[in-house]
Order: sequence, then structure tokens, then C-alpha cells
Amino acid sequence: MKAKALKECDDVLSKFTECARGRTLSVVWACREQHKEMNDCLKQFTNDEVFEEQKRQYVMETEGK
Repeated sequence: MKAKALKECDDVLSKFTECARGRTLSVVWACREQHKEMNDCLKQFTNDEVFEEQKRQYVMETEGK
């Protein structure tokens, strides 16, 4: 689930990483927009609904063996 989220959100993650590069505390306010975009993207692939679907698929695969 995590790997898929990181792959799907790679461009957004790159934007945040670039913004955060070389910053320490200022990343909080300087990269606020990029951070929100990153979180919004990751939430699409790491929410409870997605988890339950992947769990269901895993159980079906396991029972089929």
C-alpha cells in the first residue's frame, strides 16, 4: 500500500522534497502548499477503504492457495 502510494504520488513528493531541500524550521511555512498537496495525494492511496480492499484481496489470494 505504501509503495503504491509513493509511486503514484512521485511528482508531488518531488515538489515537496525540492521545496524542503536546504531548509530546517522554515519548511513549515515555506512549503505548506506542497505539504498539503503531498498529504492529499498520499491519503488517496493509504486510507481505511483502500486498506480494507487490499486486506480483502490478500485474504482471497491466501484462501485460493
